[in-house]
Amino acid sequence: MTAFRDAHPVMPVHVLIIPNQHIESMNDVRPDDVNLLGYMTVVAGKLAEAEGIASSGYRLVINTGKNAGQSIFHLHMHLLGGKSMPFRFDVEH
Repeated sequence: MTAFRDAHPVMPVHVLIIPNQHIESMNDVRPDDVNLLGYMTVVAGKLAEAEGIASSGYRLVINTGKNAGQSIFHLHMHLLGGKSMPFRFDVEH
């Protein structure tokens, strides 16, 4: 697992968590990958603690596909926090 700060952060804390094993997107996750995805969430929690946002709250995001905003086609998770954010997004149909 590799983690680093996003080059174009949208929040004060914006860290990318990336498995070293190549998986293009959530659509390509297989049952054998369950431990890898679980480990990603554990890493996210530890990073949230290290960044000082665990108690105030944070968001984990995995974008899947172009229409969802995935621009790098290697599975990755965004750890976002450091200020208040909306609880929901309005989606126009």
